[in-house]
Amino acid sequence: MLVNVEQVPLFLAPMAGVTDLAYRLLAKECGADVTVTEFTAASGLTRRNTYSWLKVESDPRENPFIPQIFGGDIGEMAKTVEMLHDRADVIDINFGCPAPKVCRNDAGAALLRDPDRVVSMVRACIDVSDVPITVKMRLGTGSGENTALEISQRLEKEGVERICVHGRTLRQRYSGIADWEEIRQISESVNIPVVANGDVVDANSATSCLESTGASGIMIGRGAIGNPTIFHEIKRDLGWVDSKPPWGHEDKSLARKWCWDRYLELSDEVYGPQGSKNLKRHAVSFTKGLHGASAMRVRLHSIQDNKELGLEVSNYLEGLSKLANVA
Repeated sequence: MLVNVEQVPLFLAPMAGVTDLAYRLLAKECGADVTVTEFTAASGLTRRNTYSWLKVESDPRENPFIPQIFGGDIGEMAKTVEMLHDRADVIDINFGCPAPKVCRNDAGAALLRDPDRVVSMVRACIDVSDVPITVKMRLGTGSGENTALEISQRLEKEGVERICVHGRTLRQRYSGIADWEEIRQISESVNIPVVANGDVVDANSATSCLESTGASGIMIGRGAIGNPTIFHEIKRDLGWVDSKPPWGHEDKSLARKWCWDRYLELSDEVYGPQGSKNLKRHAVSFTKGLHGASAMRVRLHSIQDNKELGLEVSNYLEGLSKLANVA
């Protein structure tokens, strides 16, 4: 057991199509300390788009509630901050998304090429905000010098309360290895919390990340997709918790089954009979790489009813857990 690392908060990263409300609540039950919504376009919120507002719904069990917004228009971003005051405990601004459709609109990580514009946008949001403003960014665009260090220092002066840094550039997207050394430079240059993001998948990588970055927290994205138990497992292996997880045992296959069934329960609670719009995507993530998963997913594509789909995956995972325990 690794016990030489001081405990820090573990964050569930905002991920489109993944971190819906039910999954965020599940991650909290599995040990995540802080969760963030799917990133949501300011333009959709200011135009009262129903789908956009559904992405920033919360629940009393999610505390703090942190909606993440993105956009390229400074006035629109400030207006969105004002509109979220009735529900947000913290508002996070996205300067990290590398998706072409976002960057083409001069939003997300594309803004990192213009530190002045980033600072102006954040200043406008802080000026109208009744709640803390935080920021998530990448190291830079990958064209020219990285700008995250300069931007972080300037945003601290503006009053940003926390910065999360993904240790890759826009150009890298999700390829290569996260540059934890650059995150360390940022962490050492500011007096506000810096959260490290990128390549943490277990307790060993969490330890290496904290030792390399000196960060005040860790944000986990891809490692938590279909794998919400990662938060408990890191805390357990680092000696940060000594209590049993909510699924009552440490058997990985049984834990996966418990998490899937719990996600279905939470979906019913927060979405009603229609269930989660992301259910099929989560079904693929929960079963990826497992024995017989390919054939099972072929069956899923023909199922239109969410209840039936959920039960199909639940029965499949139960069968695997029985085989694992017999073996």
